[in-house]
Amino acid sequence: MVTVSLAHLWLPILLSAVCVFVASSLVHMVLKWHASEYRPLPNEDEVRAAVRKGNLRPGQYVMPHCADMKDMGKPEVQEKYKEGPVGFLVVLPNGAPAMGGALAKWFLYTVLVAFVAAYLAGRTLAPGTHYLQVFRVVGAFSFVAYGFGSIPMGIWMGKPWSSVIKDLADALIYGLLSAGVFGWLWPR
Repeated sequence: MVTVSLAHLWLPILLSAVCVFVASSLVHMVLKWHASEYRPLPNEDEVRAAVRKGNLRPGQYVMPHCADMKDMGKPEVQEKYKEGPVGFLVVLPNGAPAMGGALAKWFLYTVLVAFVAAYLAGRTLAPGTHYLQVFRVVGAFSFVAYGFGSIPMGIWMGKPWSSVIKDLADALIYGLLSAGVFGWLWPR
């Protein structure tokens, strides 16, 4: 089978990345359907003071903490779980979030997803492949790449399933856009 070189797919790679970047900006800044996922703490100032007192470095934390799974059976650890709270905490560096850097990393991720989609499609589809076949291959991969990372967060980290479903809806939009661009610009 004749395959399609990545050099022939640079335009759909970049254009699909731009389309996903713009769509995600619209989802988060215009539609704002994720805004309801982030609730305020009723005693935010007290919690912030307690965390600040701990002098935590940026990183990922869990409470209660068990250095070894065997410790989970200890009565004092079981009591901590009963008392609560039980949770995961991500601490970022102090200061306003660096949106420019985060947006740049997100755009690079959209390019990476498009690049891998192009590689996969280019190795499995020939030039002149029908639009819908290109759409299916690129769309399926892109949907998985953009959305399935949220599922383990629901399983293991307690992310609300309503939030996971919204992430999957986002991924569907991004996958459809990517698929449409690749199907439209697929080499004849």
